[in-house]
Amino acid sequence: MASRTRRAATALAGASALLAGCGGTGGNGAAALAPVAAAPAPAPSPPPTATPAPAPATGSIALTGATSPVHDPAILADGSRFYLFSTGNAGDAAGLLGLRTSDDLKHWTRRGGSYAALPAWAASAVPGASGMWAPDISKAGSEYRLYYSVSTFGSNRSAIGLATASVIDPAAPAAHWVDQGPVVRSDRTDDYNAIDPNAFTDADGRSWLVFGSFWSGIKLIELDPATGKRRDGDPLRSLAARPSPGAIEAPFVIRHGGFYYLFASFDFCCRGAASSYNTVVGRSAAPTGPYVDRTGAAMLQGGGTPVLASGQGTGSRYVGRGHAAILQRPDGDYIVYHAYDTQRNGTPTLQIQPLAWDSDGWPTAH
Repeated sequence: MASRTRRAATALAGASALLAGCGGTGGNGAAALAPVAAAPAPAPSPPPTATPAPAPATGSIALTGATSPVHDPAILADGSRFYLFSTGNAGDAAGLLGLRTSDDLKHWTRRGGSYAALPAWAASAVPGASGMWAPDISKAGSEYRLYYSVSTFGSNRSAIGLATASVIDPAAPAAHWVDQGPVVRSDRTDDYNAIDPNAFTDADGRSWLVFGSFWSGIKLIELDPATGKRRDGDPLRSLAARPSPGAIEAPFVIRHGGFYYLFASFDFCCRGAASSYNTVVGRSAAPTGPYVDRTGAAMLQGGGTPVLASGQGTGSRYVGRGHAAILQRPDGDYIVYHAYDTQRNGTPTLQIQPLAWDSDGWPTAH
């Protein structure tokens, strides 16, 4: 999530791609995962060029326009328009929580940042933070809700915040968002990491927020549907984890048929063309779990059915496919994610593929 822009310490020589990180590593307690090295702060993202769009990954929709650099995409269909938000650091050309729009899901236009600067509470809660990462966008009634992460790479001193608006204005992306402050936080004494949020509603109308990156894995809290904030006294629930040194982050939950499906990213983002990110899924009859994969393996024990392979070792141009969002549409579902372009110095690039469902009710990316 998983999950934010920075230049990887081991980037290819001369690389200038935007490498967004999807969370921290390490943590306290028996369930904590082994830490990995942090990376230095990134350079600003380069502006898009007028060069033709690169060929998509196999099975992906051919996209044009402002498709890179894009890291940790979050998507909303509203009326005839698609809105896409992504990770951003201070100084990035796309801005903080940069907005892109499309009328056909194929051609994307960059509109600008949703924030001019980090909210004051975030800068105080997470010293050293310079970006707003891994957004999630949804609509509750007439209110748009934009969740986001604030952290620093390699740390679980983190927070998930919420902004609300009654309108998304492509001509003035930052004009209408009202920051509502933190929803959930984590600190160095915790065994989880409060980043990579995704909000969803269950069949009974209850609202939930799933999140997590590294440490003890993926967590779930219940939200007050009226405010989008955490319910008072709500306990923290565990949905998925991997034994050390495995990595898991960037959760996304949807309801399909009689099940809830938990998508998550395994392994490592943010290493450019060396990224090993891949996407898996499990399902449960209840939003709170237990989630199991196709073989019956529990996601709390490292289970997960592959949906998007990393692409490493196959000669694919696009590798490290993860931080997926699922777009559910009347004409079919789509998996929206980023992957690293091996022919453009590992630049994170928007990818969209149709998501089909087999006769046993499991998703496959086409």
